[in-house]
Amino acid sequence: MAGDWHIDLSGGKPAAFAALRQGVQALLAGEPSRTANLANVTAAIQATFSWHWVGFYLVDVERDELVLGPFQGPVACTRLRRDKGVCAAAWTSLQMVNVPDVEAFPGHVACSSLTQSELVLPVVVDGEVVAVLDIDSVQPADFDAADEAGLAALVEEIETLWSSWR
Repeated sequence: MAGDWHIDLSGGKPAAFAALRQGVQALLAGEPSRTANLANVTAAIQATFSWHWVGFYLVDVERDELVLGPFQGPVACTRLRRDKGVCAAAWTSLQMVNVPDVEAFPGHVACSSLTQSELVLPVVVDGEVVAVLDIDSVQPADFDAADEAGLAALVEEIETLWSSWR
């Protein structure tokens, strides 16, 4: 499967996300490296949906910041503060944040001027956010309920496996 990733989108987003989840489960099976697994998850999402930027920010507990993790897309912000931006909002609220217009979001951090909408999902393990999955689109209001549900299911897979990775 590696290298030849293709998911048919003609059946609609729910079917695509179901296939994506199955593929991701196969990619993660037996692999103990957190970095490799997060990298493959971002690559699989990007290859499937071609969004502008897909990546993880990991919680740096010592600095109380989010630090750039595995991603697909253009160069990104390396560190994000807890009190500013969409990623910080998902981190502090422990809730998914869907922003249809990033310019209207107070304190939005513009890592790319091309980003128009953003969806961020916290990765919560033992009640604490350990990372956020950040997805940016060049289209306004690009993320719908199917995206939210499909990506939430992928994040649940990651949350379940997180503690077994090193």
